[in-house]
Amino acid sequence: MTVNLRMVAWTSDDLMRRIDEVVAVYSDAMGYHGGDLAGRTSRFRTHARRPGLRAVATLTHDGSLAGFCYGYASEAGQWWHDQVHEALAEDGRQRWLTDCFEVVELHVSPPAQGHGIGAHQLRALLSMTAARTTLLSTPEADEAKSRAWRLYRRYGFTDVLRQFIFPGDVRPFAILGRTLPLHDAPTTPTP
Repeated sequence: MTVNLRMVAWTSDDLMRRIDEVVAVYSDAMGYHGGDLAGRTSRFRTHARRPGLRAVATLTHDGSLAGFCYGYASEAGQWWHDQVHEALAEDGRQRWLTDCFEVVELHVSPPAQGHGIGAHQLRALLSMTAARTTLLSTPEADEAKSRAWRLYRRYGFTDVLRQFIFPGDVRPFAILGRTLPLHDAPTTPTP
């Protein structure tokens, strides 16, 4: 699956033009099917219009989407930012949210997982920002068994909040963060 892959920077227009493929990769990677996909499509469209959106896509030899990630400046008035802001003490707000790039989505289709694509996408995405910190949320999981958790730990992400429950979701999440730039992050091979 990793033969003939290429990574490209995407604009908001690219994300919008391929929104159906984005949702398909997202749903396959997360194991979500059915009900909330229409809502997710709407959220992706809203995110694509955010100022300062940065996005990366990994494409197969035939141009199909194998993976994607995107993010933007985390700012007051954005739902995720406001939820995390409320949960943090003032020193945490100052440390993590003052100049923060939010990694909003990072997904690789299941057949392409396990080949370093997610790591390469994360490195590329974080190299596109001049922010001082970055934050992301991920479902709580066994860190030793979860590819996502191993990736985030390898890239130096540390615990900011654990067992966090977002309104409307019963699953606990971890909010992870790290300082930028990525000077000390591992290098990954080009897919």
